[in-house]
Amino acid sequence: MNAPSVPSIPLLELDLLRTLVAIAETGNFSSAAEAVHRTPSAVSMQVKKIEELLGRPVFLRDSRSVRLTADGEVLLEHGRRVLALNREVISRFVTPDLAGEVRVGAFDDIAERLLPGMLRRFAQSHPCITVSVVVGDTNFLTSQVKEGRLDMALIACSCGGDDTYGSEILMQEQLVWATVAGGVAAEQDPLPVSVWEDGCAWRTAGISGLDAQGRAWRIAFQSAHISGQKAAILADLAVAPLPVSALDGKIIEAKPKCDLPPLPKYALGLYMTKDPSAPVRAAADHLRASFLRRG
Repeated sequence: MNAPSVPSIPLLELDLLRTLVAIAETGNFSSAAEAVHRTPSAVSMQVKKIEELLGRPVFLRDSRSVRLTADGEVLLEHGRRVLALNREVISRFVTPDLAGEVRVGAFDDIAERLLPGMLRRFAQSHPCITVSVVVGDTNFLTSQVKEGRLDMALIACSCGGDDTYGSEILMQEQLVWATVAGGVAAEQDPLPVSVWEDGCAWRTAGISGLDAQGRAWRIAFQSAHISGQKAAILADLAVAPLPVSALDGKIIEAKPKCDLPPLPKYALGLYMTKDPSAPVRAAADHLRASFLRRG
């Protein structure tokens, strides 16, 4: 008597998982199609194939957005692991020579808002390179690079000034006076300001502007982290110089009636060790390309 046959479990192709991850990360089919180099209709067909294999939906769709179902969240988590494992295995044969460690420093705003996504993509393309990150202010980070404790650092400096530390400028962004929507801190005299420690390009720009205007001011809040600056703003305890990209619906640019001095742009610089290794050069190239795409 023959034993009953066990039904085979269908396999999810890596291309299907890659498309699923791309949709989850971009938020729509069109952007995901660009990321995986397919047409939107092909992406839709791939999603349909996934859902037919699983027998349940993985996305909820409406006219404006796409979001994962509970089953889709589970599949996304496992899909990322499968893709990471595949990259690791293949990289051992395709790029076995490019391996090592890269030690990166960044000030907290960049470390919080931009660096995670950039490093995630770098890990996908260079799985044999380990990246460690240190967060600190510009003076600390540059000293760490000089002492050989870091391979590179993303630092904030003035545009065209003497405090670029000889760094390579990756990005420039406008600084504005930030306040909480509906707040009154910007109307007070002396003006309460929230600033970073000495040496911060944002602090220098804000205080220099106030001094040049002859505006009375006082330091109401001081923190080495942008989360602290935002907390002071949201509590309406102070205003602070922030990059325009840090504004949101609650934290806004101070209105013209507040008569605050105009602020300059600040520069994001890449400060590197003088003799970078191949993995460090690869990471630096990836950061350059990432900021170029943002521009």
